[in-house]
Amino acid sequence: MSDTTTAELLELNQRLLDSIALGDWAAYQELCDPSLTALEPESLGHLVEGLAFHRYYFDLGGIRGRHQTTMCHPHVRLMGDVAVIAYVRLIQRIGPDGNAMTVGNAETRVWQRIDGRWRHVHFHRSMMMPMSN
Repeated sequence: MSDTTTAELLELNQRLLDSIALGDWAAYQELCDPSLTALEPESLGHLVEGLAFHRYYFDLGGIRGRHQTTMCHPHVRLMGDVAVIAYVRLIQRIGPDGNAMTVGNAETRVWQRIDGRWRHVHFHRSMMMPMSN
């Protein structure tokens, strides 16, 4: 896989994550295929199809206040016109008590080259729970 393709996919994926954090529906819709499928905590174990399920959360707005989204140790695997990116997403933000907090999700996102451009077509996201003694 070329370094250029890897860099392009990581840039697109970061744009996607930023659009989620900012509540930028137009950017999210531009990056996603209309037939997007997902398994995520909000779907309660059900596969959701299309963008309508996600639009609900965008309509609530993005993260308010100062925040930062980081992809930790992303791994890109290219298989022809399909790419899989696996990583941990960390979101740093101000919590309800006014203190800084970090939440994490393990994510796998699938991108497909359709009509010459990469489109986000599927993802699986799991919340990471802090370990306790």
